[in-house]
Order: sequence, then C-alpha cells, then structure tokens
Amino acid sequence: MYLLENATIYTPDTVLHQSNLLIRDGHIAALNESKLPHPAMGAQRFDARGLILAPGFIDLQVNGGFGFDFTTHPASIWQVAAQLPRYGVTAFLPTLVTSPPERIAQSLASWHQGAPPDFRGAYPLGWHLEGPFLNPAKKGAHNLANLRQPSLEAIQSWLPNNGVRMVTLAPELPGALDVIRVLRERGVIVSAGHSLATYAQALASFDAGITSGTHIFNAMTALHQREPGLPGALLADARVSVSLIVDGIHVHPALVRLAWQSKGPRGLILVSDAMAALGMPPGEYRLGEVGVSVDTESARLTDGTLAGSILPPDAALRNLIAFTGTTLPEALSALTSTPAALLGLADRGRIAQGCIADLVLLTPDLEVAATWVRGELVYQRA
Repeated sequence: MYLLENATIYTPDTVLHQSNLLIRDGHIAALNESKLPHPAMGAQRFDARGLILAPGFIDLQVNGGFGFDFTTHPASIWQVAAQLPRYGVTAFLPTLVTSPPERIAQSLASWHQGAPPDFRGAYPLGWHLEGPFLNPAKKGAHNLANLRQPSLEAIQSWLPNNGVRMVTLAPELPGALDVIRVLRERGVIVSAGHSLATYAQALASFDAGITSGTHIFNAMTALHQREPGLPGALLADARVSVSLIVDGIHVHPALVRLAWQSKGPRGLILVSDAMAALGMPPGEYRLGEVGVSVDTESARLTDGTLAGSILPPDAALRNLIAFTGTTLPEALSALTSTPAALLGLADRGRIAQGCIADLVLLTPDLEVAATWVRGELVYQRA
C-alpha cells in the first residue's frame, strides 16, 4: 500500500494540484483527499511534491529492447517488460514481425506460460502480430519470404485468449476483408498498415472492422491530392485511430502536426516501434531475420530502410508536445487513455478510484521519476 502525497495529478481528463492518491491491493483506493488517516494507516508514504502523476504509458508496438528481439526470442518479452518501466511503460503489446506459422505458435506459447516467478515490470497484454499479411511492395524491414496472402485457415488460433490482441495487415490483399471480419468478431484489434490500399479500399476495410492504422505515413502510400490513399482515409475517418512514431525521423514534424490536428488526443496513439537496440549503445542488432545497423538516432537496414526505432516512449511524449504545441494533458492521452480505449480497457489509461494502479511519476521536464505497475513500485530513478 502506497500513499502518494502532494502530487500534481493528470487523470488525464482533469488536473488536480497538490493532491494525494492511495494505492491498495493493486488499485487506486482513494484520490484527492486532503487527509487519509484511516485508510492510509500502514501505507508507505511517497512525497511527490513538485512532480506530475499520470496514468502509466501503454505502448502498442514494441518489437524488443535492451538487446532482445521478440521475433527471434519470444520468451524475452519478460526480460524487456522488466525494464520498460524506466520509460514510464506499464503495459504493452509485444510485437512479432512477419514470421512463419511455427514462430507465431511459439510466441503465443511464450505468452501463455506467463511471467516468471517474482516478476516485476510492465505487463504484456498479448501479441501484436505485424504481418504476415502485408503488401510486398511496402514490406519495410519485414522478410519477403515470410509474407503470405490472408486466409481464414491461417488465423484459426488467433484469439485474444490465445494471446493475439492486435493484427496489422494490408486490407487491399485478396481475402483480407474476410479475415478482418472474423478477427473483429473474435475481439482482436485489426489495424491497416504496410499497405498500398486506395482510399476506397481503406474505407471498405473500415466497414469490415478495421479500427486503427499502424504507424501512419510509414510503409503506406503517400498522401496525394487526387488519391488520398490509406493515410488520407485514416486521417479523415473518425471511426479509426492512428499510431505514430514521433522520433523526428520516421515522420516530419509538419506531418506530426497534421496528424494531431486531424485525429486529436482521442484518435492519435504514440508508439515506440522499439527494436532490440532500445536502451542499448550503437551497434549491430536483429529485427526478426534481418540485421540492423543502429547509430545514436535510428535503426536501419543496409539499404537505409528504417527498421523499427530506438525511441523511448517518454521521449515520444516530449517530442509530441514540442512538434505540435499541444498541452500535457492532451499529449498524455496519446500514451494512456486513447490506447486503452482502442484495447477496450476501462480500468487502465486513467486515474480514477477503482482503476488498476498503473502510474508514472514525471519531473517537470517530463523525465520518468518512478513507475508503479498494479500498485507495485517497479522503478525509481536514483
């Protein structure tokens, strides 16, 4: 049990100044009480004066980090999860790049086995399968040999209870609309990406059940004045949210502003698309079956193609504010309440009594000072 005192609390719907929050049994037990003598008896007190308390960050696209690549070593999700709280991440979707069926099955099995004993870290909510139903012309860093045409046979075991939480596919491929409908009926989030979809094809996929676009502007058609394509449909249609990599490399700041103006805090989601080099020095790493060269700013294939990122989520938050001039409460939504809403999580992504106590404490410069996952203090900056 923890009592966080004197914090500026972003819920993110409201801002509470010099307020207190009580954590008990992994949940938020009380909020904004000036005095909590009885319920707070025995609580560890944490003075958060001068700091900002926000909901924990939810990252929907993490390929790996800290030297581990999920596609190569699916069981490493727990090693990475243990370190993600240093960036404010409390829940995430480990992401598998295009892989053969046996590797997908192995990854689902790793998630099913659950956390190792005494695990402390961010919680993996299920897999984000980025592929294998991608357009070869927009494969990015994915291995062409592993791409497949969409089929109902291939997705027989793709269920949330089996660990498939989200699937990125190219909606223009033959058979894609049937796959989208079936996955949505099962409760799997389907996102459009790595695609050459026209505007009309994109709208048809939204009608079929797509509710998101994966890293908008990257690995899709360009925004054209007479054929808006997939990015134009994603920006214009209120039914879908979009994820965005805001590292200043994947997308120009002007297009970050355009996406923010179009989708706003309830439609734009910050993702890291982090790969194995997150939190590591420059060098040579893996993203699935391909080698990636990493410098201090980016991760690229030998031909210069971007291959994921080394973007910490807290840095993405700072970049979004710098690029758009938006407010902190609105920017926080892109890492908290908006991804939670896409996943249908009513008890995460916000600070309210009864919610799971996934929380991040930030300095005025928006650096991570401490992180709680399910009410447990799992990271505190020295």
